[in-house]
Amino acid sequence: MTSLALAPDSRLQVRTIEISPVANLLELLPADGGLAWVHAGAGSQTGAIGWGEVQRATFSGAERFSRAQRWWTNWCDETIGDQAFAFASFAFAAEPGESVIVVPEIAVRQSPTRTTVTVVAQESELDSVLAEALLRISSHEAQQIPIESITWLPGTRPVEDWQRSVDQAVARINQGELDKVVLARDIIAQLDIPLHVGALLVRLNREFPDCWTFSVDGLVGATPELLIRRSGDQITSRVLAGTVRRSSNHNRDDALAAALLDSEKDQEEHEYAVTSVRSALSPHCTDLTVPASPFILQLANVQHLATDITGSLADNVSALVLAASLHPTAAICGTPTERASAMITELEQMSRGRYSAPVGWITSDGDGEFGIALRCATIENDERTQLRLYAGCGIVAGSTGELEVAESNAKFNAMRNALV
Repeated sequence: MTSLALAPDSRLQVRTIEISPVANLLELLPADGGLAWVHAGAGSQTGAIGWGEVQRATFSGAERFSRAQRWWTNWCDETIGDQAFAFASFAFAAEPGESVIVVPEIAVRQSPTRTTVTVVAQESELDSVLAEALLRISSHEAQQIPIESITWLPGTRPVEDWQRSVDQAVARINQGELDKVVLARDIIAQLDIPLHVGALLVRLNREFPDCWTFSVDGLVGATPELLIRRSGDQITSRVLAGTVRRSSNHNRDDALAAALLDSEKDQEEHEYAVTSVRSALSPHCTDLTVPASPFILQLANVQHLATDITGSLADNVSALVLAASLHPTAAICGTPTERASAMITELEQMSRGRYSAPVGWITSDGDGEFGIALRCATIENDERTQLRLYAGCGIVAGSTGELEVAESNAKFNAMRNALV
């Protein structure tokens, strides 16, 4: 883990200024990546992007969240000036996998009412770094998206093996071993030229405006699932579980949505996920509002059962601590958690890395947003020519291997279509 070694007279300074709104935050990012957490919303972008790297710290093991919180608190205590800001991405499991916090040199944040630039530097360099940031913002041009030739390769396991694992999980669920388990699989995209990461994020944000487009340390994607948002003492969590594909035929699409709402299997899967989030938030919150029934969230490629949970904090825990309390939810692990986690290790037979774990941003005052890293890929080499795509499915008593393969393929399409 990175350690701090700043002399008292060389503490980093944080400065934030307000600027005019930015039409497309993601167009500011370079070809080799950058940092991002951006939501298109109702016609205007909100969220944050960043570039440059002032500090990073990595964490592993069962205590990765608490170690990250301690590091972040200590780092913020060593800075002076305005509120500090960082991006973070965590590993799904204690081992293997590496979690990371990255403090950008320059961050641009945008809410419906305010756009700001935050820079972090030594006092002698603060003005020049800020000037560089403002120049980039004022002079950037729309990015051209290069067309890559892609060779699709098998992932960790043949799809037929994964389908048999799903059927094994269903049999064990029917025997009463557990109620639900989420099994994931992967595929590989081999590109003939380096990926333009900034342009990929622009495309994902355009095609999935109701998702949060993210990029942290080589993990890129567009997730529909907001694990936790903390703004002062107000919290929000969006639960997704239960999925059906979209149809180009409007009437057929409506029929699929109606069938999803009426599906006993999908409603059961969704209720497990809602219950796990409510249970994790209850010790920290008062006035939790949990709707009695889900709504349909329609994305470009799939439709989900969705429930938005809101509440007020009863204590002063940070967004990072709340994310740790929630992870792993039933939506990406299963229930009971311990049995589901053990079955994932046994039947999935691959490392998820940071897939399906918290990804987002934090501030020095405890606010932040974390999503679940879904509909995503990891960039696997320095040349940016190989990506590993992930997709997972919730398995309950009514699941079948064949249908879950089809659902995972529909989820892969979010990244597949954005790459070509």
